[in-house]
Formats: sequence, structure tokens, C-alpha cells
Amino acid sequence: MNHRDFDKRSPFAAIPSACHPLATLVTKATAFRRTRFGVDVRRSTHRQRVPTLRALLVAGLILDCAAPLAVPRADIPRNMEAAAIDRPGGPEVLTLHTLPVPALGGDEVLIALHTVGVGPWDVDVRERVDYWKSRHYPLVLGVDGSGTIAALGSKVRGFKIGDAVYSYVWNNPKGGFYAQYVAVPVNAVGHVPMGMSLRDAGAAAVVALTAQQGIDDALQLRAGETVIIHGASGGVGTLAVQFAKLRNAKVLAIASGDDGVTLVRHLGAQVAVDGHRDDIQGAAREFAPAGVDAVLALAGGAALEQCLAALKPNGRFAYPSGVDHVPKVGEGVRVVRYDAKTGPREFERLNAAITGAKLEVPIAAEYPLADAAMAQQRVSAGHVLGKVVLRVR
Repeated sequence: MNHRDFDKRSPFAAIPSACHPLATLVTKATAFRRTRFGVDVRRSTHRQRVPTLRALLVAGLILDCAAPLAVPRADIPRNMEAAAIDRPGGPEVLTLHTLPVPALGGDEVLIALHTVGVGPWDVDVRERVDYWKSRHYPLVLGVDGSGTIAALGSKVRGFKIGDAVYSYVWNNPKGGFYAQYVAVPVNAVGHVPMGMSLRDAGAAAVVALTAQQGIDDALQLRAGETVIIHGASGGVGTLAVQFAKLRNAKVLAIASGDDGVTLVRHLGAQVAVDGHRDDIQGAAREFAPAGVDAVLALAGGAALEQCLAALKPNGRFAYPSGVDHVPKVGEGVRVVRYDAKTGPREFERLNAAITGAKLEVPIAAEYPLADAAMAQQRVSAGHVLGKVVLRVR
């Protein structure tokens, strides 16, 4: 039976097309002259039974059709565990709370989190909550992570329950990612690329977006060009080295310590030096005698001045907004200060780069959600090769 052939008197005639299989089944059942209970649907004198039966069936059908909308699945609890603060301060203010699972808007998805990134920006928010406009206590920290879709808003398309996703949101009004669940706008969510683990995706979300957009958009790096990546052994830098290699650029990586130098060489840097100890300008002159085409700065300070001194007069210089102590450059240098952006196109481009680069995501340390304060202390201690993460599930 075609759904357009429903009996016009049937209460199921206006059921949405997404529910046709169930509607068809119920309509066929009510079309029988006699039911298994001995009730003649069309001729019974006890007609009050039929509307009651139909009303129950319609109610069930409506609930079934509403399941993909902003109605969480039955296995989503009312409350969740989250690492949050009740006031700004040191690591001791970041503690485990029991909080309601965030309510879901029409253009949002609810993510059951698996792995969450921990960065120096999280420490900044904990110490000075005015970094975020939406700050109500208890304040759940964290800006990125990975997990699976647990519920969908009514306007969401392109995702389904159970999809592996990763996301980055700065200043999320419904709370951060240091939690078992997070509700975020669908435009801030991407599918995890094929072959990438949830652990790596959770570690990579914001740093991968920052690295790829720095290489491809801010610097517009091309094959054969030379680039200095300062802060190359950190969370963003380790990925930027690999994206620069993907574009067939030549990389001079400024890393931290002997282990950092070894790591970035492994990831594809042609030349690597320790920014705390080695002669950066000497290495740069040997690397590119006529000057380097571009500098990506992921850290500031005196070492960055040496990197910028190696730029060509018409070179390019880019850095994310969080980098402090950025020195001035010559008039001919193009300077781009940028922030990572999210959106369907941004995640599509990032996923292509991750796949093309066969991206490795170095993880320096992993902590359970309950030890979020310890994870932030590890970040503050410095010399983090790659990323620190929280394991939620």
C-alpha cells in the first residue's frame, strides 16, 4: 500500500513521511474487518473501543516520530559528572561536580564525551573567568573533545545517534567539555575521520584546526617554500609540522629540549633545533640562506625575535591570538593574527588534511576526569610534548 492511499478517515493520513513504515503497519491492522479481540472495526456497536485503540496507537506513533528530535534517548541520565569551578583561582578550585545534563536546542547535538583536551587556555579561564562572556557558576571548563552523538536537536541534519564526532567551542553558553556530556551547536561539530581514534580526535580538535588553518589559510604555504615553526613540539606545533610537510614545504622546527627535537624530526621537520639552547639564527641561515618565506609562531619571547630576523623582506608571519610577547616586524612583512574557526567546510578541509598527512597526535599525558586539576598542573609545568588529555569514557 502506498502511503498516499491511506483511508482519508484514518487518523494516520497526516503522519509525516519519516514514519510511513509504522503508519502503514497500523493502517493495515485497522483495515481488518475483525481484530484478534473479536472487535469489528467498521461495524461494531462498541465503537468507543476503536477510538481508544487508535488514540493509543497514534500517541505511540507520535512519540516514535519525535525520537530523532530534541528528545534524549532513554539511556541518557538526568545528571552527569563534570569538572567545574565555583570561583576563579588555583588548581584547587577545579573539582568534580554532579550537574544536570545540558538541555538541547534545535540546532545542537548532545555529545557523550570520550576524550577531552586540556590546554593552557583552560588554565587562563580558571584563573580569570573574564576570558569567557558566558560565565555562570558552577562553570564547566574545557573547549574541545571527542565522543559519540547521544541526542540530536530538531534542526540537525547530517548526523545520527552514535556517530563518532569531535568538536571545538570557545565560551560555550551551555558549559565546557570537562564533563560526561556537552551540548554544542552542530556547526561546531565534525565527523571523526576514518581511521582516527576517539582518543586522538579528542586531543586534536582545537589544535588541529589551529595548525591546519595557520598553514593553509594564514600563511597559504606552498610546495617548495620554507617555514619556521616556533613552538613546534607543543600541541599545535606537532600537527603544524605534519600539515606543512603535507604541502611539501620545508620545515625548520624550533622545539623544546632534546626529546622535543627528536619528536619533530620524526614528524617531518627537515631541520630541528632546541629553542632554549641552540643558535636559531645560525640554523636559519644554513636552512634558507636567502631568508625563510614564512614563520608560524606558537610561542612568543626572545626566540621568536630570532625566528623573525630570518624572514625575507616580503615574508609572511602568522600567529594564533593566544600567543603573547609578539615582537614587531618590518613593513614589508605580511602579518596575520588569527583564531581557529569551525563549520562544516572547516571540518571537511581538516579531515582531508588529517587523512592526507596520516596524522600522528602525540599525547604527553592522560588523566581521568576526576583529576582535571592535576592535568592542568601538568600543562602549567611546561615542556609538554604534544597534548594533555582527560579520559572521560
